[in-house]
Amino acid sequence: MVIKIDKQPIPITEIEQSAFCQTDGELASKTLEQEFDSGVRWQKLPVSYMRTSPEELERKISSAKKKLGDKVVILGHHYQRDEVIQYADIRGDSFKLAQYAADATNSEFIIFCGVHFMAETADILSEPNQKVILPNLTAGCSMADMAHGDDVLDCWEDLTEILGEGAVVPMTYMNSTAAIKSLCGENGGIVCTSSNASAAFDWAFEKGEKILFLPDQHLGRNTAITKGVALEEMIVWNPFKPLGGNTVEEIKMAKLILWQGHCSVHTRFTTGQIDSARKTDSTVSIVVHPECTLDVVQAADYVGSTEYIQQVINDAESGTSWGVGTEISLVNRLAAENPDKNIFCLDSVVCPCSTMYRIHPAYVAWVLDGLLEGVVVNQIKVDEKTRKFSKIALERMLSIK
Repeated sequence: MVIKIDKQPIPITEIEQSAFCQTDGELASKTLEQEFDSGVRWQKLPVSYMRTSPEELERKISSAKKKLGDKVVILGHHYQRDEVIQYADIRGDSFKLAQYAADATNSEFIIFCGVHFMAETADILSEPNQKVILPNLTAGCSMADMAHGDDVLDCWEDLTEILGEGAVVPMTYMNSTAAIKSLCGENGGIVCTSSNASAAFDWAFEKGEKILFLPDQHLGRNTAITKGVALEEMIVWNPFKPLGGNTVEEIKMAKLILWQGHCSVHTRFTTGQIDSARKTDSTVSIVVHPECTLDVVQAADYVGSTEYIQQVINDAESGTSWGVGTEISLVNRLAAENPDKNIFCLDSVVCPCSTMYRIHPAYVAWVLDGLLEGVVVNQIKVDEKTRKFSKIALERMLSIK
């Protein structure tokens, strides 16, 4: 049970975000036993996996993958550490991986190297005979944790009482629980990602005059601005205040109701960092993710999803300089893959996504060894009702252009 208090409690995943931050050095994997000292929550593993060296884990994983063959497909989100992403059969952002999960009907097992909501989505979109595995069950998402199911239901009931049935179209970002996706599907809403948020907004405004956007207020605000929605037509819903901290009149006047959530990685970026980058190199181009705050987005030269950021930098001319506002594992990978360009993270303090970073190679080895022995561990299974309505919202997302 969640106890509501005046000040919104910070999700544990948010508190833990700084656990892996550092000002220099490489984000190279250590043994899992050593990484347990970081002070974050980890799923416990047998001691043998805890103490296995990164080199030995690499041999174990490669061997297991070869033995399992086409029975297993490994999906890897761009924010995964290099030591894990190297084993991914498909790399992508949440939208690309959701599309692949819907089409990967030939593999019996889908190992999702990402976070919990992504594995839930894969289970919803995959076939009933397929099994989705999340290597580390503590790989959650602080943003998703900010939209608790009961709180969102309370909000929806308040809005329905004030505005009437069908007055608001619920839209949730992919970074949310299956329960939130289900609420959207059941009430005429849709799921979106940073790749297709603009098209999803078009779809929603064709259905109604108001949108409830969950759970990332920044993606919602930044997208709405591009659609001509004025800031005065947006309100923020704080789930720990009556009516989200708004008056009935403000709710009636609003075109966009933004849930009070954010990404702990992307809100680290500031206009000061952009100014500093421009002072250092007047030719630098700035590209940021739309989960950044509005002032950062407006100060940047390019704004888009992780897939978009990759494309812009990969297609850029040799010798160009790029300051990037997104997760450090992706930035480092882009720099390594584009040695002819100067690519750097806007934030000098290196902070990987602490929940994505919990997919350590030891967990990948553990789940693969289990499959070799006929044992499925960490299967993610969404209940039938939630699956039904979540799938409706997700299929609406996949159907729009």
